[in-house]
Amino acid sequence: MIFLDGALGSILLQRANKSSTGLWSAQFLLNDPAAVTKLYEEYVSIGSNLITTNTYSTIPSYLDKENISAQMSELIDIAGRLAREVADKHENVRVAGSLPPLEESYRPDLVLEETKALPIYKTLIEGLLPYVDIFLCETISSIQETKNVLKALDLYNKNIPIWLSWTLKEDKKNVLRSGESIEEAFAFAEQYNPEAYLFNCTDPNAISSGLEVLRNLTDKPIGGYPNVFSVPDGWTLDNDVETLKNDLTKESFSSFCQAWQEKGASIFGGCCGIGPELMAEMIATLKQQN
Repeated sequence: MIFLDGALGSILLQRANKSSTGLWSAQFLLNDPAAVTKLYEEYVSIGSNLITTNTYSTIPSYLDKENISAQMSELIDIAGRLAREVADKHENVRVAGSLPPLEESYRPDLVLEETKALPIYKTLIEGLLPYVDIFLCETISSIQETKNVLKALDLYNKNIPIWLSWTLKEDKKNVLRSGESIEEAFAFAEQYNPEAYLFNCTDPNAISSGLEVLRNLTDKPIGGYPNVFSVPDGWTLDNDVETLKNDLTKESFSSFCQAWQEKGASIFGGCCGIGPELMAEMIATLKQQN
């Protein structure tokens, strides 16, 4: 079993009593990198053995809000170094380089054209290369977004393994946010040979259903890391569209992951809103069973 860390941005913001608008988690690379390190150490202490770089918002669409896009490479380097330093202090802890959506999450309608996406991914990939053991393509919402990130990795990666994680619609069964099926997305992605397939930034019930599909498509490692909320159409980080809280608790999160393991999953973690408390219960529960 592989245990990812839980949420970074949402937990850092909650602890600092800051708004989710603006730079999101990138602000901590500038103002409080020690808080990032501390949160990594908490996750490692409870059993996480793969920590994710804080690069979800080190991209122009976020940095432009504070007119600091010129610092993109510097922030990526800081994020990679912070994660690597923590991992190197512990045995059997690796670093996943986060490659996020380049505009808003959950918005296939805002996915950039390939010619615009590739230079941004190039900066992310090349900046993270010295620090990471895996590239984790996160919250991918469409086949076009899948194509953009996998083509960039094909061009700029130096043989570091790739994990691909899609986000699913919660009100329809087994489709990406774009409405395209998991089967269609998988068939496209396989030509780039990702090492593992996951679902993230999604309600756990959607992940449960999606894993049923994945296990019949591949023998590669599969898994998931859910949110504690779902999002309606039209959501963006800075607008006033409310997220919808689900009833995920320590107990129910652990139960979902137990069920995912029975479906063949071997990779488990937490996305937005899932902090050390929920992660600790889940990791302890799954370890007790094995």
